[in-house]
Amino acid sequence: MMGDESLEPKRALDVTRRQFLGAAVASGAALLVGKSDVIFGADSSTTSKMASNPTFTLGGDLTVNRLGFGAMRITGERIWGWPPDRQNALKVLRRAVELGVNLIDTADAYGPDTSELLIAEALYRYPKGLVVATKGGLTRPGPGQWVPNCRPEHLKQALEGSLKRLRLERIDLYQLHTVDRKVPLEQSLGALKEMQDAGKIRHVGLSNVSTDEIVRARKVLPIVSVQNEYNIEDRKSERVLVYCEKENIGFLPWFPIGGGRGLKPENPLNAAAKAHGVSVVQVALAWLLERSPVMLPIPGTSSVPHLEENIAAAKLKLTPEEWKAIDALAG
Repeated sequence: MMGDESLEPKRALDVTRRQFLGAAVASGAALLVGKSDVIFGADSSTTSKMASNPTFTLGGDLTVNRLGFGAMRITGERIWGWPPDRQNALKVLRRAVELGVNLIDTADAYGPDTSELLIAEALYRYPKGLVVATKGGLTRPGPGQWVPNCRPEHLKQALEGSLKRLRLERIDLYQLHTVDRKVPLEQSLGALKEMQDAGKIRHVGLSNVSTDEIVRARKVLPIVSVQNEYNIEDRKSERVLVYCEKENIGFLPWFPIGGGRGLKPENPLNAAAKAHGVSVVQVALAWLLERSPVMLPIPGTSSVPHLEENIAAAKLKLTPEEWKAIDALAG
């Protein structure tokens, strides 16, 4: 199983957003908000699960707001090199924190290295409670290329590089970016356990894995999160999500918005968006937040307005009928 970027670069999030909005013919009226206590506070107008559980605690000691930010798209085209507007990328990161985001997901492969460097430039010294989660195990020989390398020696080098770029002594959440079919999973995770025992990793997560692989991994060390593709249309990781919910493991869905492929103009996403005066992007994220209390969506963007729109989804309350109708869209 390849990493998430083996598919994601072919479906750039901002392009996906346009396709999704076009397919659903949404009103596009964004709810722009400015204070984290408005978005995540007790008086937030959210679904029942969100109202009682707006946060999730990773590993028993890292409490994060459930709607985070994915920092892949702040890099250059095809997730390669520096962004065309560096100051804008820094602005997006700072605005995310202003809006109450305290979980930022990145990887050494994004750029490569660029995303981590931008995060440190924008946010170091980090606000108290901010969790910067990164990943290792995918290499970038060139634009559009994503090659697994989960050899223990490479993972140790990758971790040391991430620590240096992020200006940290310990990574709060370090995730194995993919399963390398050339390296036994236990060997890869054994290297991460060594680094965890050395105090350089707080918690370990997995990405692009099956339920069986999670079970194997947990025999080596505790696993606090899983990052797989999941959205309204793509539920191939449904079993993994159910397992994570049962075991109280955080589930970070990548490509969380989906693509609106094949949706008819009268689809339930569009109907809910029109009813609430919001965009279908917000509806898609609100549906994810309601789907499971362990769901931690990390939508990414290089646009401040899109960021604000995404974060505003935490306020959206779908009716039970709307949620069920959208849930039935699974292909």
